[in-house]
Amino acid sequence: MSPAGSSDISERLAELEQLGLGRRLRMISGPQGPRVLLDGRPVLLMCSNNYLGLADHPRVREAAAEAAMRWGVGAGASRLVSGTMTIHRRLEDRLAAFKGSEGAILFGSGYLANLGVIGALAGRDGVVFSDELNHASIVDGCRLSRARIAIYRHRDVEHLDWCLRRHGDRASERLIVTDSVFSMDGDVAPLGDIVELAEMHGARVVVDEAHAIGNLGPGGRGAVADAGLEGEIDVVVGTLGKALGSYGAYACASAEMVRYLINAARSLIFSTAPGPPAIAGALAALEILEERPHRVARLRSNARALRGALSAEGFPIAETDMHIVPLVVGDERDAMSLCQRAIERGVFAQAIRPPTVPAGTSRLRLTTMASHTRGELAKAAKVFGSAARELSLDLSAMGPAVAEPPRLRELELAEASSEAYVERVELPASPIGDRPFDAERELRAVEGPGEETMPFDAEREPVAATARDEDGVASDRGERPSGSAPFDFERDARAA
Repeated sequence: MSPAGSSDISERLAELEQLGLGRRLRMISGPQGPRVLLDGRPVLLMCSNNYLGLADHPRVREAAAEAAMRWGVGAGASRLVSGTMTIHRRLEDRLAAFKGSEGAILFGSGYLANLGVIGALAGRDGVVFSDELNHASIVDGCRLSRARIAIYRHRDVEHLDWCLRRHGDRASERLIVTDSVFSMDGDVAPLGDIVELAEMHGARVVVDEAHAIGNLGPGGRGAVADAGLEGEIDVVVGTLGKALGSYGAYACASAEMVRYLINAARSLIFSTAPGPPAIAGALAALEILEERPHRVARLRSNARALRGALSAEGFPIAETDMHIVPLVVGDERDAMSLCQRAIERGVFAQAIRPPTVPAGTSRLRLTTMASHTRGELAKAAKVFGSAARELSLDLSAMGPAVAEPPRLRELELAEASSEAYVERVELPASPIGDRPFDAERELRAVEGPGEETMPFDAEREPVAATARDEDGVASDRGERPSGSAPFDFERDARAA
């Protein structure tokens, strides 16, 4: 007898495949270098986040191996029990000095860091202001915080200002959250303007530097340093798993803020600490980054070389030194076809499709590494160009999506005419029917809607970084059973 619901799962999987949205795990053999074996086939790797080529560096490998012999493989417990070890404190001190902050605290992953930081800072009666193309971990951190959420248009400072004026005055706490370098487009947030707005409106700022470390700023210290804003951001989140070639994450902040996160970030309190080998590897990678800044220069040079080669093939690629290069195909099936044609010619760049990117913007997300050669990058550009032409794709249309022009006057008129105004962007129906169980939706079903509650709509509030659902505020007004303690779904559901 088959398990209950197995036919429903089969139907959903078949529908995903039919829509060009099916996914599978590809097998990589060997370290994350410029060339790997993909499902047993040798390919040039063009989609790894190992930006500085440190994941397989001999010093990084040796440091991880030595840490395993000295401290063991696992930390054994959460940071607040017995999981904080000498190697953790050593890396935290080095990261704080590198980022120009008073302190730092390590998390198990970038996803856990964003969930923990946003949940700790976004009060129950506050509002989180989030860029519409923020990473999924930021989106989920906003939702799980149970604060009200205002989503502003991508990099649109005027719209953020409008949102702060429209919704911030009712909030006891205001928090602006943004990626510094956006992972799917490679563009940079207007951090200086965001900090200025935060000061005007009394808001805190959290910046995720996951894709900026190792490329932007003096010595690869990131976009915050590049903008001259060190010490002016409340919390800077970063990852150990990209340019630093390891696994884990961190949050840099003032000493007082770090102490607060230790007491309030649930994903820190209730997660086992990252293992010593990963932490030691990241520490060695950070030392290499500081000692040999030429790797940063090499990454930027390689980015310019790839962009120039793609431009020569006919792709509309800007000549910058950003290491993330999107080839926006549009249709999901076309993106998968281009990915497969390139693999057949020995180059691998994974097709990125909804819900990771907005519908109609499926793409190949190319990334350069400091360890690529100019010849490899030139080959990759030729492969993508020839494969796209064979598929009759319009290369000239495969540039980054063009942002909408500001509509500030329209928003002001709407604000004046309706106190309850919330701008919405209609989204297509979900390809897989009803969404799985959602904590906030189920709680509302038990508690009933509050005074300002907007009913949960899975299509209006998509997962991942494609939240183009609303520029206003979504709220859940149920009473928290345990005062101001951070949100705990199981506890709150039982109380309800």
